[in-house]
Amino acid sequence: MNVLAIGASRNIGYYASLRFLAAGCNVIFMLRSPTIFDSDKAIQPYVQSGKAHLLKGDALVQSDVKHAWEEALTHGAVDLVLFSVGGTPSFSVTKGFVISPANLVTHSLMNVLCTISTQSPQPKLVTISSAGLTPSSHAQIPLLLKPIYLLLDIPHKDKMGAERAISHIAGWPWDASNGEPESDIMGERWMEKEGLPAAGTFKNVLVIRPALLTDGECKADKVREGKVGYRVKDGDFVAWSVSRKDVAHFVADAVLNRWTEYQNKCVSIAY
Repeated sequence: MNVLAIGASRNIGYYASLRFLAAGCNVIFMLRSPTIFDSDKAIQPYVQSGKAHLLKGDALVQSDVKHAWEEALTHGAVDLVLFSVGGTPSFSVTKGFVISPANLVTHSLMNVLCTISTQSPQPKLVTISSAGLTPSSHAQIPLLLKPIYLLLDIPHKDKMGAERAISHIAGWPWDASNGEPESDIMGERWMEKEGLPAAGTFKNVLVIRPALLTDGECKADKVREGKVGYRVKDGDFVAWSVSRKDVAHFVADAVLNRWTEYQNKCVSIAY
C-alpha cells in the first residue's frame, strides 16, 4: 500500500504513519521541513530502507501539493491519502484560540482535492476533524467541556469548512442547521474550483471526529484481544476525550482491516 501523508510531522498523522510503515506500507510524507525527521529514531530506519519518503512542500501551496501527488505516483497508485493538517493555535483574550491562516485546514484540503489523482480505483481519503463542530455535535459535548470548545470557535470554523468540502464531493446531505461556512473559509465560488471532484463522485472517504485530544498512551495496544479500548460510532455521542495515539490506532485499523465498514462515513471516536 502506498500512503500519501499530509500533515503528518506530528500527532495523529505521525502516529498513524508509523503504524502504516510497521505494516509494510510505503509512506510519502509531504513536509514543510523534511529535516524534522533527521534525528527521529522511529522514522529513520524506514527512510534508510526506502519505505518512508520525505518530500518538501507546503499544503497551502497548490503547486506543492500537485508535486507531492506526482512524486507519490512514481511509487505506484496512491492507495491512501492521510490528511491530518492542523495548526498550533495561539491564544487571544478576545478571540480565544486562533490559527493562521484562519482557513489553514480548509485551504490545504481544497488543494488536495483539486489536485487529487484521477486514477482508478480512487485513493482512500481519511481526514481528521473534531467533535463539537456542528450544533448537533456541540450538544453532545459534556457541560464541563463546553467552555473549552467555545474558545476553539475559530479553528472549528476552519474544520467545518473542511467537512463541507468533503460532504460536497461525497454527496452527503448538508444539514441546513449547520449553516454555510463563510467565504473567508471556503473561498469565493469554491464549488466551481478547477479540479474539485464533482458533487457525489468521491465516495472513498472517511471523516473522523475525535473527542478532546490528549497526549496519553494508546489504550488499544494494552487491552485484551478482541477488545478495542475506545468507542467509534456513526454521528455524535457524549464523550470526554481520546488520545492522539488511539485515534492513530483507529486510522490504521480502519484502513488496513475494516475499510468496507467505514468507507463513506463520518464517525466519532472517544473513550
